[in-house]
Amino acid sequence: MQVLLPVLFALCAALSNALAVVLQRVAALSVPRSERFRLGLMWDLLRRPVWLGGILAVIAAAVFQASALATGAMTVVQPLFVVELPLALIIASRVLHRRMPPRGWMAVGCVVAGLAVAMVALSPSAGVPHAPMVRWVPALVGCGGAVVLLSLVALRRPVGRVRAGCLGAAAAIGYALTAALMKSAMYVLGEDGVSAFFLAWQTYAFALAGVSALFLFENAMQAGPLVASQPALTLGDALVSLALGVTLYDERVRGGWWLAPALLGAALVAVAAVTLARIPLTGLVVAAEPAKAGHR
Repeated sequence: MQVLLPVLFALCAALSNALAVVLQRVAALSVPRSERFRLGLMWDLLRRPVWLGGILAVIAAAVFQASALATGAMTVVQPLFVVELPLALIIASRVLHRRMPPRGWMAVGCVVAGLAVAMVALSPSAGVPHAPMVRWVPALVGCGGAVVLLSLVALRRPVGRVRAGCLGAAAAIGYALTAALMKSAMYVLGEDGVSAFFLAWQTYAFALAGVSALFLFENAMQAGPLVASQPALTLGDALVSLALGVTLYDERVRGGWWLAPALLGAALVAVAAVTLARIPLTGLVVAAEPAKAGHR
């Protein structure tokens, strides 16, 4: 039950996030593109009901994720979010009334199989529920510096794969850091109550990190093809979360020869993620882009 409950919460969060990705993808392609970060992008999106529906799905995902992190280890919960991409394409196939091609279903199976192999090989286990400040400082500096560096590289590149990949990776780091901060905030909530939760720095830090990651994600969706941004986001979140779980919360994963099947599983997930991101289920929503691009 100690493992089953966080796994169920994590899978519900992944499903909610997948729905959010589909709705936000439709919304992001309906507003003007920009060569630079544009704060007005968020205002444009706020006026679109489909984007607001996506945000409601994001909120539901956050509740499920917080519940998963409060009851389980980061190294167990966060890697499960790699199923978000296949779930998103399955939902898109239903919403857009398109059939998933056979290679798509094969890739979905590869994601599940690769994730299972990696998780069994690593056998992650819980550590401490709360991280001291001395561990937070290098984690915050390292993650923040990586996000800034990737964002600067993206801004120097034209719209395309490199720009989208860099922004997707930056968003992944932001989401992983959000999860780590959320886990700490949920510990404060459970131990000291609601008032302490709203006084804890982690509460405001995870809110800031989450909003920043969402902003980077929205720009990544406009910066280039999904095949560049989504795999970077999906795989990056899992890998950075594993690192933060181990370094911040003393969570354990198996090493030694177990790393070989773990890497094999990760490679299988990576290949499948790229295959899934190449499936043209977003072709119908891309058609809305030219009509909007000339507004500004």
